[in-house]
Amino acid sequence: MTSQQIILFALIGLVLAGLLWGRWRYDLVAFAALVAGVISGVVPAETAFAGFGHEATIIVALVLVISAGLIRSGAVDLITRVAIDRTRSLALHITFMGVLGGALSAFMNNVAALALLMPVDMQAARQAGRPPARSLMPLSFATILGGMVTLIGTPPNIIIASYRNQALGSPFSMFDFAPVGLAVALGGLAFIALAGWRMIPSGPSGAGPVEEMISMEDYVAELVVPEGAAIIGKKVRELDEVADGNDCMILGLVRRGERLAGRARNARIAAGDILIIQGEADALNALSGALSIKFQGKSGQVAQLSSEQTLAEVVVTRDSRLVGRSANQVQLLRAYGISLIGLSRMGRTVRERVRRTRLRPGDVLLLLGNASGMNEAFARLQVLPLADRKLNVTRHDRAWGAIALFSFAIVLGALDVLPLTIALALVAIGMVLFDILPLRELYDSIEWPVIVLLGSMIPLGAALEATGGTQLIATGLAAVTDGLPGWAALSIIIIATMTLSDVLNNTATTIIAAPVSIQLADALGVNPDPFLMAVAIGASCAFLTPIGHKNNMLILGPAGYRFGDYWPMGLPLEIIVIMISVPMIMLVWPL
Repeated sequence: MTSQQIILFALIGLVLAGLLWGRWRYDLVAFAALVAGVISGVVPAETAFAGFGHEATIIVALVLVISAGLIRSGAVDLITRVAIDRTRSLALHITFMGVLGGALSAFMNNVAALALLMPVDMQAARQAGRPPARSLMPLSFATILGGMVTLIGTPPNIIIASYRNQALGSPFSMFDFAPVGLAVALGGLAFIALAGWRMIPSGPSGAGPVEEMISMEDYVAELVVPEGAAIIGKKVRELDEVADGNDCMILGLVRRGERLAGRARNARIAAGDILIIQGEADALNALSGALSIKFQGKSGQVAQLSSEQTLAEVVVTRDSRLVGRSANQVQLLRAYGISLIGLSRMGRTVRERVRRTRLRPGDVLLLLGNASGMNEAFARLQVLPLADRKLNVTRHDRAWGAIALFSFAIVLGALDVLPLTIALALVAIGMVLFDILPLRELYDSIEWPVIVLLGSMIPLGAALEATGGTQLIATGLAAVTDGLPGWAALSIIIIATMTLSDVLNNTATTIIAAPVSIQLADALGVNPDPFLMAVAIGASCAFLTPIGHKNNMLILGPAGYRFGDYWPMGLPLEIIVIMISVPMIMLVWPL
């Protein structure tokens, strides 16, 4: 190996190690590797940031914008309104939601499809009186499978199409992925609906973590300020320290039967006022003694929230600003007008000192705040709401227009009337001009960490190919597959890519594996298209762990899954994917 190859393999190895460790976010790891590559001279400085203008990066960003517009227009609501039916059996519900999720994720980003349907699925679980863990994993897997059907359904397909254009002179078109992707998706969905969901570990019985947190409303109590109490004349906010010391939170103040606006934090307390306080029964008793206040009625009486306030359940995403920080450090109340009153982690409800607990991806938070500002706070904090609070002003009158605009662009791209990037750009512009997606939300809808990851990894992948690193890997694989039939070589590529994708970001996996697959095809003297398709399938199918795909991470906290809960259903599903995809690839894309 040359010195440049050694440096590049070392950098990529460090990227893989950094992503597996998880101490730093994946975009920072990839960008740092890119900068290190430029400094060491293996990545040319003049092309260091070419990845940010790469076609694949642009398409991913546009698809995210369009997905947000379709949701904002209410277009998807036209389909999902029939999704909740408490009379359906669990198997029928999983089948219905799986088909719906797969269909949506074929034409919008699969993470966005899950973000849309997860609250619907959880609401259905509540109405049916069953744990959401029984159906959230099937829904996540279904949206991953559906994304493989079209070019824009998942980033690996976009990267593969773009790489084919670079290496062979023409890209895969919108529906070139459909024959293999649809067969795999249908086979996978059939397994999930008939048998797969039964393999999900049952875990703890009873309510899921979100339902367990919502039960904390039973401990929102009304406490009366009696005559002569020491706190009379003090401002409500002056009691925060005592309340926090007793693991309670003051939610508001009622005077003469009327709830004062907001949390009335600057109101001075008078005799006869009612303080609305949240906490465990023991904590409430301790606080009532410390402040010399009394319960109105029996302990545990529930206080009604004012019309200005709402409770919201959200899941902390991998890219959230909250990761690694506590609610106190973020100053949720001061910066966003939101109070953290509940936290669930891996199915365990945290009820003590929750505002001082450092938050992690997958944590489920119970938030209290004014409904008018809640939606903006969700976007800024990058958390995903788990209940449909109707906080957005959905433009239902624009739904059919958004569908028509998107469909027209798909047709233009599929018929090669316009390049797909230009067609999708027209849709994004149209959604802003027709007031479907507010301009202020356009940039918020783009997952910038994904864009940075793509923009950073593409030059590293190009450098690895230019220095002969991919050829070196391909030569080794060719030696391993020498004398084996074509289906065996394809199987090895799919298994290797799938294994890598289970522990790494699927985008990074595709960037590394795509050039290797073409070099391997050249070494074997066969058509490279089947090998590119094998990489697209393998990179998309990450079902063994919660870290392999963002969808699996999103459901980790809300369902209360553990790290090892994914493989019992995920392993047979990956085997089924291999059994279906290999013969379909050889049929549609002959060697």
